[in-house]
Amino acid sequence: MLPMPWKAALAALTLSVSLPAFAESGPAERGPAERLEADLRALFAAEGRLEIGEVSAALIRDRVTARELHFVGPDGQQLWLDRYVVSGDYDRPDEVRIEGIRLATPGREHSQLTAGTLVLDEPSRAVLPLHEERWPQGLRIAGLEVETLAAEFAGQHLGEEFGEGQGRIVLERLQVTGLSREAIDSLEVSGLEGQAEGDGEFGSGTFSLAFARAEGLRGLDKDEGEQQLERLELRDLAIDSDRLVASLAGLEVDGNLQDGEGGLRLEALDLDLARMIALAPEEERTQLRMASNVLTGGSGQLRLDAVSTGRWEAEDGATRLLGELDVTAEEAFGWVLDADLPVRLPEGVEPAAFLAEMEGLEGVTLLGGRVDATLSDLGLFGRLPAVMAASQGISEAVFLEQARTQARGFGMMLGPEVEAILTGLVAMMAGEARELSLQLTLPADSELEALSADPLALPERLEMRVESR
Repeated sequence: MLPMPWKAALAALTLSVSLPAFAESGPAERGPAERLEADLRALFAAEGRLEIGEVSAALIRDRVTARELHFVGPDGQQLWLDRYVVSGDYDRPDEVRIEGIRLATPGREHSQLTAGTLVLDEPSRAVLPLHEERWPQGLRIAGLEVETLAAEFAGQHLGEEFGEGQGRIVLERLQVTGLSREAIDSLEVSGLEGQAEGDGEFGSGTFSLAFARAEGLRGLDKDEGEQQLERLELRDLAIDSDRLVASLAGLEVDGNLQDGEGGLRLEALDLDLARMIALAPEEERTQLRMASNVLTGGSGQLRLDAVSTGRWEAEDGATRLLGELDVTAEEAFGWVLDADLPVRLPEGVEPAAFLAEMEGLEGVTLLGGRVDATLSDLGLFGRLPAVMAASQGISEAVFLEQARTQARGFGMMLGPEVEAILTGLVAMMAGEARELSLQLTLPADSELEALSADPLALPERLEMRVESR
């Protein structure tokens, strides 16, 4: 799992306003400049000392600006703001812009944050308290940099994958719209780079992300795992760490099934297995190198591409679930799946809601349907006999003959369909076939949960055709 650096940025920015409750503004007769100074001092008053260089109001435009703010907290934390600008009606501003942000926290949790600008679109008031119920319509950050030397801070905000240690994040731009405690309409990030030194799952390393956009994030106020995301897009992700060396050209996830379809597209996931094996413990390298050679033909570079689409259609009281999956591991294998399943969902359950929250198959009745699958050899199966024979100290010919005998034995126990599958796999290893295809016709009026609970009985209940070519 990848770290979530934008959470670190937002958490650090929150430190700049995680102070006392907001005090009421002064009398209405005071001008915007006096009100802004009073509100800022009220916000910071109970937690430390605030210095303000000057506060002034524009003569022509509805704008009031506080310059050169410096806050010192009780534990030595310091916050500097070059400018705090309120535009529009002071009581309902169009925009609040904060420029030249610098935040430093000392001691064990030492961290530093800088940001060029932080813009709040249509906030409910000029100076927002932390407990404000009505959040701004949007938030924009440019030129953000977060650096921490704190073990506790790094472990919490740079991701448990990197463990405890120091880290640094640089963010070119972050934009959030439709912001609330429960949801985010959209979140967009560009120009993200980071590094971490730690002993977690990924160890020390660097990461970069050219672009990311998430839409329709709901359930932020709910327990972990109950959140929903309508759409996610990533571009040009790279990770180079002690235990993972990988890059991803693109990822698109459509999780909004209200329109009847969704899907996933994975573009050019490149895993540098050779580098990762060199970084692995010495006693594990032999087995890892053998597996890498089988998968990549000795190149040590594995590339994956995948496309998955799913649709649902409601007709005559039933629901048709249609899906396609196409996975390619370059120089290794290809896997294509095509399914058309008419089902009856539990009473009163909408298809989109069921698919979005599906945790099991209880209550789903299968009304027939079909599943077609094709496994293609792109090099993997041709390499298997040499590796397997060498590991057993026998010749490739003897290994293949033993594999054919075992396939016939399993067929006697589990049926001719299973024998046909295993025999087809042996034919692919022997270079006698390049593809293995399965066509399944599913039984009507069957409980899906019962079928999935007894996979060994499936060949007897399904109509199966197996071809190798």
